Amino acid sequence: SAADGAAAAAPRKRGRPAARRPSGRERHDEKITVYVSAEELMDLEHARLVLRGEHGLAVDRGRIVREAVAVVLADLESRGDASILVRRLRGR
Repeated sequence: SAADGAAAAAPRKRGRPAARRPSGRERHDEKITVYVSAEELMDLEHARLVLRGEHGLAVDRGRIVREAVAVVLADLESRGDASILVRRLRGR
């Protein structure tokens, strides 16, 4: 129905703060599996090594992914249709 379409188009607010923070280094009880290409895995590993070598940050790939997710979701919540996630998923 038209009401369903309007509800789907409206941005969702879940009461999360705009300054979303990733969980960081702690035990996590929830898990997802994400498949990446060999190139994406190499890029992630390269980022880990750059963070360690050039910035003195010893973090694992999971921490990098959690940080990236937090940044993208905060951008989506604050910028909506103009967010980098929406633009990239639309191919712009």
